[in-house]
Amino acid sequence: MSTALLLRDVEIAGRAGFDVRIEAGRITEIGPRLARAANEIDGRGGALIPGLVDHHVHLLALAAQARSVSLDGVRSRADFEARIAAALATRRPGDWLRVTGYHESLAGDVGREALDALAPRHPLRLQHQTGSLWILNSAALAAIGAEDGPDVVERDGAGRPTGRIWRGDAWLRGRIGEDPPDLAAVGRQLARYGVTGVTDASVTTDASAARRLADAHRIGALPQRLMLMSGGELAAPDDDAFTVGPVKVLLDDHDLPPLDDFVAWIRRARGAGRAVAVHCVTAAELAITLAAFETAGAKPGDRIEHGGVISGSAIGRIRALSLAVVTQPAFIVERGDRYAAEVETRDLPDLYRCASLLDAGVPTGGSSDAPYASPDPWLGIAAAVDRRTRGGQVIGGAERVAPERALELYLGAQSAPGGAPRRVEAGAPADLCLLAAPLRDVLAGPGAENVRATIIDGRLIEAADPR
Repeated sequence: MSTALLLRDVEIAGRAGFDVRIEAGRITEIGPRLARAANEIDGRGGALIPGLVDHHVHLLALAAQARSVSLDGVRSRADFEARIAAALATRRPGDWLRVTGYHESLAGDVGREALDALAPRHPLRLQHQTGSLWILNSAALAAIGAEDGPDVVERDGAGRPTGRIWRGDAWLRGRIGEDPPDLAAVGRQLARYGVTGVTDASVTTDASAARRLADAHRIGALPQRLMLMSGGELAAPDDDAFTVGPVKVLLDDHDLPPLDDFVAWIRRARGAGRAVAVHCVTAAELAITLAAFETAGAKPGDRIEHGGVISGSAIGRIRALSLAVVTQPAFIVERGDRYAAEVETRDLPDLYRCASLLDAGVPTGGSSDAPYASPDPWLGIAAAVDRRTRGGQVIGGAERVAPERALELYLGAQSAPGGAPRRVEAGAPADLCLLAAPLRDVLAGPGAENVRATIIDGRLIEAADPR
């Protein structure tokens, strides 16, 4: 049950000195020196903005990340091997080790034998940075019975599992039988960033996964408003614990579907009354996606996820189809140095575009893709502004946007990423982020440390200092 709350002395849309009354989950009054309330927060002149929305995240995987060994910050084979060795030293022989964030630039194209050398006495599974691939050592393969596994288990010419499992998350979960991850920690983390809404873009979401997320929302462990994508059928619960988003189509560059099959997927989604969101990281994935939408027809709510490579000539086709693009600016920070080393110089301007899409009138939303990048939206905001890698190189400088525009990437409604930014106004849902300073000052150096309080449905969820 939402309780009445009064925010004193906040800045709204650049104007200082306002009070904001919140009742029954909505903003009911805005003005100077409003009548007192039982529950008050002194805004101290800080900006009050709509709560941020992460338009593409993977909640269960993000929660599982807490029990994993991350390769974040690893830059060499020696560092990679040392990170694994340090983790194994804290585990008993036979205990599983889950490692995330691998890329071939660390130690090459590894398989079961390479991981056997690193972990001869522990089942080890290593997730590729893209999230599409798990690599298991022999102990892990034996533990899950991979010899009799489905087609997701890659095999060599003799039919022996190589250790590589493609898009096999659901099958792995069933074989390993892990305990449900702690979603409350994810809810708290997102609230500290001022995030009040998320779209889970997992193609593997089924009724069981949706129920787990809905239950976490109902008990307040995951207080953010939820929209869930899925690869198959999904029904929203009667209590609105989540809304149903687009059907997710997951493409793999090495195994693209025939165009007719792709068009049929879109038409099945239409029959279910749902939009379509397509994973597009490469130019080839984008090309078949645009061809499929041009054949089947696009509708409001259809989306391109990632837009990892968008040529200048593709922008007009995206605009003509009225497709939205949900991108991840922080990839330029977190993966940019590798992109600079591996991608042809002429292709670098096509990576994770922002300004050119916005200038062309393409609705463009921001997101994290966590846990495959940091869940901190302020990192994405800063990256959209400066397009600078961790090593200091600028990638796609022409794609830079002004700080206010970068913030707006995260202010669209969940159902319309890149649409009109939500506003702090009477009658609006009280999903709010209170900042520690006026907005101009915050955007001069965007960072999560500027978030002072997060309010969802009129309830104070997270506060650095609520007094």
